[in-house]
Amino acid sequence: MKLPAAKFILLVILTFKFYTNQAQNLFSELLEEQDEQLSSVEWNGYVRGSFFGGSEDYHFNTLFGELAVQGSWKHDRSLLYADFRIREGLQFDQQAFHLQLKEAYAGYYGNRLTLLLGNQIVKWGRTDGYNPTNNINPNDYFLMTAEQDDQIISNFMMRIQYRFTPAVELELLAVPFYKPSVYRYDLFDMGTGVSFAAADRPDATIDNSALAARLNFEFPKAGFSLSFFHGYDPFYGFFIRKMDLMQEIPEIIYQSGYYKKNVFGADIALPLGTWIIRGEAAVTATHDYENHMHIPFPDIYYVAGLEHDFGKIKTIFQYAGKFIPEFSELQKPVLHDPEDPLQVLAYAGENIFYESALFNRKIFNQQEKYHHALFVSFSRYFNYEVVRVELSAYYNLTSDEYMIRPSLNWSITDHLSFRTGVNFMHGEEGSVFYKAKELMNGVFLQFKVSF
Repeated sequence: MKLPAAKFILLVILTFKFYTNQAQNLFSELLEEQDEQLSSVEWNGYVRGSFFGGSEDYHFNTLFGELAVQGSWKHDRSLLYADFRIREGLQFDQQAFHLQLKEAYAGYYGNRLTLLLGNQIVKWGRTDGYNPTNNINPNDYFLMTAEQDDQIISNFMMRIQYRFTPAVELELLAVPFYKPSVYRYDLFDMGTGVSFAAADRPDATIDNSALAARLNFEFPKAGFSLSFFHGYDPFYGFFIRKMDLMQEIPEIIYQSGYYKKNVFGADIALPLGTWIIRGEAAVTATHDYENHMHIPFPDIYYVAGLEHDFGKIKTIFQYAGKFIPEFSELQKPVLHDPEDPLQVLAYAGENIFYESALFNRKIFNQQEKYHHALFVSFSRYFNYEVVRVELSAYYNLTSDEYMIRPSLNWSITDHLSFRTGVNFMHGEEGSVFYKAKELMNGVFLQFKVSF
């Protein structure tokens, strides 16, 4: 599939050109009233102590003290924002010190047009937790804390937002170089002779940059959007770089494998009385997936959810599904003659390839033609919103894996808060959750003072 970004953007602009011309007079007076030389400075931050530990393999998964300072400045149509963090402690029993520029960007803002350049975090989608259209930012899945947003990593990008009306906005993104998510394969026990080679990231070239566009509608009675993404997926698999079975101890070297994709997506949020219906879907196209185990099949990924308050309990029910139109079964190798050394050697190599390809499919939830999962979340405030109790649970119907995460957040004072909880996941032997539980099951707690 050729890059259709230019055609997509042109179509969007032409579609709304007539509408914009008609609406311009209607909003011109309002825009003129807002066209003032605004100036503001805001800054805040926090200091926190965070602990996550108690897994099977590590006593201290993540343990640190952190200082964060966030600031923004607006004046004469100029805008800047920065989020800077200093963190020191232990990560998987190893001493760790991090200077992190979580976000840092500058640009121009106006009544209709906003231009931003720098390290930014962009979240797309209207469903909770599982967002098929949210393909922009990578994640550090092994930074385990009480606040899951800590895992999001910013991307350097140009961000353009144009408001046709207060309710209709076109957003364009250009990400010049690729930044993948963080996986720590080195933390897993992969067996004797098995290792991971250093990743070979795509070069920082125009051809390897990512482009995305989103047309967003925010009306009083409904919100929805259409989106497009072209580029390397921050979420990736792996492939066999080298396999040598002739040594006394066989050697297998894996390497992370990156791939490009095109994604067409849509989402909607529709309030109906005291209920809110949310939906999101994405059609993903990939290439050369027949020849590379780290490239997933093209698929259709969809999420549907209901949100409602039962008494004082906010409840979210959600279903996530995936359909793989071109799915094909992996053929499990068979050893016909155990007495033939050459057949035994060939069988060993074929079996390693089979298990590796199968685990890639498990990573992408593509081990079957159809994939089904359920998610539910409950939350309730107590003591005049001083204490908030939450419980979220996920169950994968296709692979029989599940995760449970209860938590408690206590606002002790206006500035001091305490959060604690448990992360527990499990699955059948050989599943992704079965391997991950040895690292990611544990207890978390956090004290945080904000200023």
